[in-house]
Amino acid sequence: MNGGDGTFSYAKNSCYQREAVDAAKRMLTDAILEKFAMEGCFPFGCFSPTVRIADFGCSVGPNTFRAVENIMEAIELKHKTTTEQNPKTLEFQVFFNDLSNNDFNTLFTTLPTSRRYFAAGVPGSFHAQLFPKATIHLAHSSYALHWLSRVPNEVVDRNSPIWNKGRVHYTGNAEMVAVYSDQFKRDMAAFLSSRAEEIVEGGLLLLLLPACEDGVLPSETCASLQFGLFGSCLVDMAKMGMINEEKVDDFNLPLYYTSPRELRDVIEANGEFEMESMESFNPYVVEDLPDLPKLAKHFRAAVEGLLARHFGSQINVGELFRRYVDKMAANLGIFDFHKTSREFLIFACLKRKVPSD
Repeated sequence: MNGGDGTFSYAKNSCYQREAVDAAKRMLTDAILEKFAMEGCFPFGCFSPTVRIADFGCSVGPNTFRAVENIMEAIELKHKTTTEQNPKTLEFQVFFNDLSNNDFNTLFTTLPTSRRYFAAGVPGSFHAQLFPKATIHLAHSSYALHWLSRVPNEVVDRNSPIWNKGRVHYTGNAEMVAVYSDQFKRDMAAFLSSRAEEIVEGGLLLLLLPACEDGVLPSETCASLQFGLFGSCLVDMAKMGMINEEKVDDFNLPLYYTSPRELRDVIEANGEFEMESMESFNPYVVEDLPDLPKLAKHFRAAVEGLLARHFGSQINVGELFRRYVDKMAANLGIFDFHKTSREFLIFACLKRKVPSD
């Protein structure tokens, strides 16, 4: 994600993600009130119990701070209902995780001055273990798990029958969708296995991620069609000699939108968590005509770093996104899919299993 707080930064262009966090607050609160085990935070003889929270894929803020505040409020409310059994004052320690190239400087300098928790940054891929065994009481991840650890090999192999020449994302090609799906399953399995090591028995893992209906083709989703238009802008610029065509052919977005059934299958295969709840919802107000420049700026905040690493200084990012806005304006029919339920967000509450005797 773009760091800093400039015009094209993630901090200034992440209101869609913020709306998702706000919309999920009720679900998050209910999950904590019903399923969070306060006794796990009160070991025998503990004078001042500490609740340890980790947010995986935090980016630079401010959305992660909003999510953490929602989590803390719910835990404190839960604590009030168990005051007689647990009269001690809670303390909170929050770990903010993202890749090592994340702009942690912006994250730290924008931490709320009125925060009621001890903060720490934890760099590294959330597809690996990042904390000691059984040290986290509640883990959270919002709008991060649809990012793959890598683009599938078959898509970038020029000798592969599904080499994705001239496109930047999977299309209606069933084989290509399958290899993206396989990569998501591998990544999700690694994520769950790592969290199973870190989360205490009975602890919670709360997930929020974009998805689509079971059995829906990419060509039937607005997001995939937008990615297709974006890729066509790169192809147009290559044809005009503005960027290298081979570079375009080798560029793919490491994004995958799962489905409820697929996500359930991965969780069940892992076997370390109980699925306490899963809800699908759409927090966004459907507009007849979206704010296209705003939409493009949000996408730029998310992918400009990928573009810079792949194309280097040869690409004019401003020109690319001006073309993208124009391309969307000429293809407004793709936004008709927002009026259906094909795409939505999934909120899932998982509980770390307690081994049976």
